[in-house]
Amino acid sequence: MAVLSIQSHVVYGYAGNTAAVFPLQRLGREVWAINTVEFSNHTGYGAWKGKILGAQLISDLVTGLEERGVLNRCEAVLSGYLGDAAAGRSIADAVLKIKKYSPNSVYCCDPVMGDHGRGFYVKPDIPSIISNELIPLADITCPNQFELEALTGHDTGTITGAVRAINALHEMGPSIVLVTSYKKVNGEISMLASNGMNIYIITTPEILFESIVAGTGDMTAAVFLSRYLETGSIEETLEMCAASVYGVLEASFRSSPADKNTPMELKIISAQNEFITPTNIFKAVKIKT
Repeated sequence: MAVLSIQSHVVYGYAGNTAAVFPLQRLGREVWAINTVEFSNHTGYGAWKGKILGAQLISDLVTGLEERGVLNRCEAVLSGYLGDAAAGRSIADAVLKIKKYSPNSVYCCDPVMGDHGRGFYVKPDIPSIISNELIPLADITCPNQFELEALTGHDTGTITGAVRAINALHEMGPSIVLVTSYKKVNGEISMLASNGMNIYIITTPEILFESIVAGTGDMTAAVFLSRYLETGSIEETLEMCAASVYGVLEASFRSSPADKNTPMELKIISAQNEFITPTNIFKAVKIKT
C-alpha cells in the first residue's frame, strides 16, 4: 500500500515533500510524490528560483498512475502547499478518483495558508479552494492555530474557543482534526487532536528558534498520518507524533545557525531515529468538553 503525497518540493533543504516523504518512508510507507512547485529553496530565504508546476501536471501524473492500474494500492492521499488554486481542484479530482479505486483510502489535507506572525503567505484565492473544495473531502486535516481560525472564523485564544473551532471544522467534513501548534504559554507549546468524540491535548517544551524554520508542519502531518494508519487511535498517534516532532526539532536546534537571519533547516536525516524510537515521551490528556 502507498501514500500519494501532493505538495511543494525544494531542491535544497526541507519543506513540502522533502519534509514529508522521508519520514513516511522511514516509517515503512511506500510514497508516490507529486510536486506542486519546484523551487531551489523554501521562500523563507526571501529569494528562490523555480516555478509552479501547474494543475495539469498533477492530473496527468494521476492519470498515468491510473493507467498503470495501481490506484487500488493507494491507502492515503496527503496534500500540502498549493502553488495556485487550480492545483487544489486537481487534488480534489485526484482524491475522488483514488477513492473510486480504493474506497477505504484516507485523505489528509494539510491546509497550508499561513501562520501567526506572518499572516497569509499563499495566493489570495487559495484559502477559499482549501475551505470549499478540499476540507469537505478530507478525512484528516492538520491546521496550525492560525489556519484553524481562518477556516472556521472562531477565536482560539482559549481552550474553549479552540474546541469550538475544532467542532466547527468537523462539521465541514473531516472526522479527524489535528491542530499542529497551539498557544505558546509558559515556555510550552501544545498540539490537539480530535476524532469528533474525544479531544486530546499534548504539551511539550517550546524550542525558541532564532531563525525561520520551514517544513515543521509538513513533517508533522506526514508523521501523524502514518501513525494513524498504523494505530487508528488519535491518542496514541498524538503521543508518537509529538515525541518524534519534538525530537527532530531538538536535534535541529542544537545545529541551528549562529546568524538568526539565516533560516534553519530541519535535521530530518541525521535525526531520523526520532521517527522510530523517540528520545522523549509525552502524555496526551483528554480535554473535558
